[in-house]
Amino acid sequence: MVENSVITKQSSGSITFPELGADRTKAGEMAEGFSLNQIRNIGIIAHIDAGKTTVTERILYYTGRTYKVGGVDEGTAVMDWMDQERERGITITAAATTAYWLGRRINIIDTPGHVDFTAEVERSLRVLDGGVVVFDAVAGVQPQSETVWRQADRYKVPRICFVNKMDRVGASFHRTIEMIGKVLGAKVVAVQLPLGEEKAFEGIIDLVESKAVLFSGDVDSQPVEIDIPEDYLERARVERDILVERLAEEDDVLMHAYLEGREITAADVKAALRRACLASRVVPVLCGSALCNRGIQPLLDGIVNYLPSPSDVEAVEGVEPETGKVVTRPADDDGPFTALAFKVVTDPFVGRLVYLRVYSGTAESGARLLNAARDRKERLGRVLRMHANHREEVSRIYAGGIVACLGLKNTLTGDTLCDPSAPILLEAIRFPNPVMSVAIEARTKGDEDRIGEAMLKLTEEDPTFERHYDDETGQTIISGMGELHLEVLLERMKREFRVDAKLGKPQVAYKETITEPAQAEGKFIKQFGGRGQYGHVLLEVEPGERNSGFVFVNKIKAGAIPREYVPAVEAGVKEALQRGVLANYPIVDIKATLRDGSYHEVDSSEIAFKMAGSIALKEGVRRAKPVLLEPIMKLEIFAPEQFLGEVLGDIDARRAHIESVETQGDMRVIQCFIPLGETFGYTTTLRSLSQGKATQSMEFHHYEELPPGLTEPITTRVKGRAA
Repeated sequence: MVENSVITKQSSGSITFPELGADRTKAGEMAEGFSLNQIRNIGIIAHIDAGKTTVTERILYYTGRTYKVGGVDEGTAVMDWMDQERERGITITAAATTAYWLGRRINIIDTPGHVDFTAEVERSLRVLDGGVVVFDAVAGVQPQSETVWRQADRYKVPRICFVNKMDRVGASFHRTIEMIGKVLGAKVVAVQLPLGEEKAFEGIIDLVESKAVLFSGDVDSQPVEIDIPEDYLERARVERDILVERLAEEDDVLMHAYLEGREITAADVKAALRRACLASRVVPVLCGSALCNRGIQPLLDGIVNYLPSPSDVEAVEGVEPETGKVVTRPADDDGPFTALAFKVVTDPFVGRLVYLRVYSGTAESGARLLNAARDRKERLGRVLRMHANHREEVSRIYAGGIVACLGLKNTLTGDTLCDPSAPILLEAIRFPNPVMSVAIEARTKGDEDRIGEAMLKLTEEDPTFERHYDDETGQTIISGMGELHLEVLLERMKREFRVDAKLGKPQVAYKETITEPAQAEGKFIKQFGGRGQYGHVLLEVEPGERNSGFVFVNKIKAGAIPREYVPAVEAGVKEALQRGVLANYPIVDIKATLRDGSYHEVDSSEIAFKMAGSIALKEGVRRAKPVLLEPIMKLEIFAPEQFLGEVLGDIDARRAHIESVETQGDMRVIQCFIPLGETFGYTTTLRSLSQGKATQSMEFHHYEELPPGLTEPITTRVKGRAA
């Protein structure tokens, strides 16, 4: 434990930053002048209700960023600034802020835990250097914990774990660590032990420094460092030996010291932990109780000591737009300006805000930048540093910074902004596809014009929100990640854009695929008096592996079709995939092979072969025994034992496949897979079955073939609309 990491109150009543000695009111003045290795860009990520926002609120208080501790339950959390977040008691949108600790600037993004808002986690992890994963000490690894962990793996984000809620009945630090290792496949190392558990939890044992730290629970009281209590000495010694051994396996420097028999000091362990954590070879685990104000200062020490600065991570990689050549941009203020737009927000006070992560170079307000994704010049307007929904204007942005900017009219999520003289295109952010759709219409004639503008702004902000017009039904269809997602967006339309709209019945985003190979011929022959149109192809279709998407193969021989017409055939096939033959849902997981065809020297054209390809694909799919695929959700239910029978009976009737039923204290945890179409309104039903005591969380898992008996009603309904 670093002794001066504890915030102290001065006699004047002001709170100081550790190692800085600056009054907390000067936080804004200290925003500049930090070198790259003094910056930490981190995200707080976890399953819903694990305590992310409470952890963030305590971090803001203990670093002097706020004067009062905000609470989620009271609706006073600084980071949950939206009205809906405070009313619902959940985080909906990722909020950014900046804090200072041990002479470092920590840029923090507090992310949502609900699966419906997983896009906020996705875009945050794409631009962050490190993460703090919060776990509930009672529930351990939950479904969304696993999802965010895999997202962090994909972006190679080093992370530390914080086992929260150690004061709750049923809390177990040891069990949670085991679950992290087993379920997530992580090589975890405990750098702390809890001093007591459940009601007896009063502090932590620091295995690195071989000290104990006591917390009174009073938000303004100072942690007290003491010697490790005698009844914990043996366990602490064993656990520290395990920590050193595991680190030695991953760190050559520590291994040499270990083999030479040298005494392993706290500085040795701390340095080895940092090296191993930055390389994502180990994950340090800490513990505490944010709500009871225990363990937050050591967590801040861990963020500073073990998570990377912008200069510690690999140089960001992109391509030159014109040549496609791979180029890198190391984190350097003197390099060419390179930034990624990861979030767009419509602010009711200042207008359209674009959040940027700056990877290299600097820029000041008024600079001319290139949007490499759209080949458009942009002028950088005002630059703002955000503290949730509060704004602090700055004159210049530096490498490693996370800022919000005004004036970027044509920049969308995932676009690259760069120096026009050194263009680079960074990899865009990948988002999951929507799984639920509903029809939307304005309640009044006056709202019809405004509803389109509101939806346009929302689609700019949220890449998982989509809209389209259905020609057959004459309805506007919106799609999202779940009922809560669409419900929140509808409420935002009403509150922020003054548009009153109503939703139709939820629709499942089915897909279509084929189950066996087939061949089909496509001919497009038209004569219009003069020159005609002639295109003729022979296409073979076959089912692909699940999630393989679409594959097109050209096997034309002897020039049966001129080479210049083959791309047109592929374009026609792709177009035909958008609307299937059973119920007009997209066709997926299919391989199409162009085998043969013919052409006319005068009448053949690209449009003719495009139409022929489309005709052949449709006919081939009809012959290949098409089926519907339905989205399957991974559902986890926490229910008291006395309601287990009713809950199991209900989900069985909803075609759920039960994977396991486990015991956690007096609760039963049900893991199952359930079709999305059977989950509409399930939260209300579950509350009714359990007298409001059961909870559930759900996330998309995979697509699966719809039973034949359920396919016919869907196809009949679609054919009836068409008629």
